[in-house]
Amino acid sequence: MAGDISKFRKKHYGKAIVLGVVSLVLYTILFTEQHVLNEVFAKGGYFALLPIATAFLFSFVHGNFTGNFWDIIGISAKKEKR
Repeated sequence: MAGDISKFRKKHYGKAIVLGVVSLVLYTILFTEQHVLNEVFAKGGYFALLPIATAFLFSFVHGNFTGNFWDIIGISAKKEKR
């Protein structure tokens, strides 16, 4: 039983580290290259979809990082018995 938990947590450690680094890189690019992103996003036309795509990307990466983080520290949703 303890081995299963250890494997489970090791799997989440790796994912959390990778997603945390990706999230950090995304936020760094967002804040350091904000002027470039504003110019591109403001072009109009199909470029207007880029802020939406960017929001989905940030949401996906940060959400998965957070989910793995909570699993590592042992907090999970209450499981309903049926």
